[in-house]
Amino acid sequence: MLVVAIVIDVAYWSIWFTHRSWIESDTSQAYVEFENAFPLADAWLGLTCVLALMALNRRSPTALLWLIAAGSAGMYLFGMDVLYDLENGIYTEGAGGIIEAAINLITLAFSVTALRWAWARRDALLSGAAV
Repeated sequence: MLVVAIVIDVAYWSIWFTHRSWIESDTSQAYVEFENAFPLADAWLGLTCVLALMALNRRSPTALLWLIAAGSAGMYLFGMDVLYDLENGIYTEGAGGIIEAAINLITLAFSVTALRWAWARRDALLSGAAV
């Protein structure tokens, strides 16, 4: 799950900066400015996923911290994106709206899964046991 999140994050921003027309839901200046505000937050999400993977592989108790950080970062990004999309009718923009909805659903599913999985296994994660 963490590797998939990292791959999607890197792929999305690689496409955004090289072939934006493939994934943009709108071409307005406001939309582009809004999307351009996300790379740093998405980089944080990616970093928390990498750190969670490293901690899980080492069976470090910090895995719980990084999983919660990743899930929380994803929930925040989900909330920001969905609110903008709803307020600006992005979901009704044809194929771009469908792509945006899919990204939002994937972000929500990842975030909830990371938070639930980590919390349900918090004792094992904190003790360094295999999970």
